Amino acid sequence: MNTNKSNIPSLIEGGKHSDERGDISYVNDFSLENIKRFYSISHPSTKTIRAWQGHKKEPKYFYAVSGSFWIACVKIDNWSKPSENLKVDLFKLNSEKTSILYIPPGYANGIKAIKEESKLISFCEDSLEDSSNDNYRYDYKMWLDWNNLESAY
Repeated sequence: MNTNKSNIPSLIEGGKHSDERGDISYVNDFSLENIKRFYSISHPSTKTIRAWQGHKKEPKYFYAVSGSFWIACVKIDNWSKPSENLKVDLFKLNSEKTSILYIPPGYANGIKAIKEESKLISFCEDSLEDSSNDNYRYDYKMWLDWNNLESAY
């Protein structure tokens, strides 16, 4: 089990070691014990927005492999018709600062690359079938102005 699993989105901090042989990045407090699958997301452009997708039962974990991303999440109050004024938690993931973002069940999330050619890995605890049956999507314009994130952070 991951050490900081909670009911709110949070960062699992990692670290980096460098010497003459190169760099090692790690997140020792992240366990793969419950992970059933993962996928990578590449954003060649900073204009691409992937939002909003949520799960009632499944948590999500995000790790920036290269570049950096904005990741936003909202706790959904009504899955059929969520309120338009939900609080947004906004995180900046950067491959230079090793960490994994944990988003608990009950949240929808969205992502946008800050740097071109950025890549992100998402770790999932449910099978594809279970996750697909617990998948909710909302318009990307809800809750956040994706074009003015610097002022919101």
